[in-house]
Amino acid sequence: MYDEFLITIIGGGVVGLAIAAELSQYYHNVLLVEKNDTFGLETSSRNSEVIHAGIHYPPHFLKTILCVTGKYLLYELCEQKGIPYNKMGKLIVATSDEEEEHLQKLKDEAAEKGVGDLVLLTQKEIKLREPGVKGKAALFSPSTGIIDSHKLMRFFLSQAEERGAIVSFRSEVTGIERRNSNYLVEINKGEYRFFSRIVVNSSGLQADRIAAFTGLDVNKLGLRIRYCKGNYFSLSGMRRFNHLIYPVAKGEKEGLGIHVTIDLGGRVRLGPDVEYVDSIDYAVDERKKGHFYQAVKVFLPEIKIDHLNPDMSGIRPKLYGPGEKVRDFVIRDEKENGYPGFINLVGIESPGLTSCMAIGKYVASIVNEILN
Repeated sequence: MYDEFLITIIGGGVVGLAIAAELSQYYHNVLLVEKNDTFGLETSSRNSEVIHAGIHYPPHFLKTILCVTGKYLLYELCEQKGIPYNKMGKLIVATSDEEEEHLQKLKDEAAEKGVGDLVLLTQKEIKLREPGVKGKAALFSPSTGIIDSHKLMRFFLSQAEERGAIVSFRSEVTGIERRNSNYLVEINKGEYRFFSRIVVNSSGLQADRIAAFTGLDVNKLGLRIRYCKGNYFSLSGMRRFNHLIYPVAKGEKEGLGIHVTIDLGGRVRLGPDVEYVDSIDYAVDERKKGHFYQAVKVFLPEIKIDHLNPDMSGIRPKLYGPGEKVRDFVIRDEKENGYPGFINLVGIESPGLTSCMAIGKYVASIVNEILN
């Protein structure tokens, strides 16, 4: 006889943990499995830790809707539970007439998405906020901030376990088979097998591979993950920054451009860039230093190339390749493709951290529909 669970969540990153915390409020017999030794060792711990405002994606995208909702949920949680954060805001800096015109368009479009707090700044106002930044104009986003993602994930883990969820590390899913109204899930190549009524695939970089275990044709369904590496360089020897500093995204479909990120300890980094790779490798190539320097010197005139040092990298699980049309999050029950009760979350990249609590609630609504 196999053990039986009502809901199994695959993946212990910030999104999987947020889902576990949310679902364990309403349901007993919830299991979360994670292949690594602990939580959040991949995409969730290798990013800028930014709470985004919800400016840059189309208004109908889940990325926009869940980001705008999710930032308020996160800030409220941080206040209530003492999770460290800093709503420092960000500047999107225009360095040409063309970019300045684009700022007004960004502001108008953001308002239509529910982000109505953006403020246009003049050159003088930029200098008052950031003396080391050069620009013709800027867009100030006061609701953008940073968060201690590790403490956030630890909170979700503790909350899920307190509500009765079981969390199992070093438990890699190596097979999934549909059996009547359940799924037979295999762990560590047969070390353990169990039944689950619902399976939530929140496995990040492995989401397409996990989905394929069921028999879903991930290529035909457009669920194939593309590894998109983002490198960071630390920045030292410069004056202190008060805000996150972004360029005007010049049609970058894969990212928002190399920008200034700050963590809660005051450490400053430049990044991430966009580098599609075939395998997961977190080494940072020091030869990229020149590219990073050239990318930011237009709005950071005081920077010198010696201020940059290789720091870290992360991998984004994207659903589109270089130059291809931007894709939205995929979050759905695969009943229409013959696998009811298998909930896919694929392509959960930025703004996944900002959206994590909203994603948890969205998945809970899908689960409620399945079970009721």
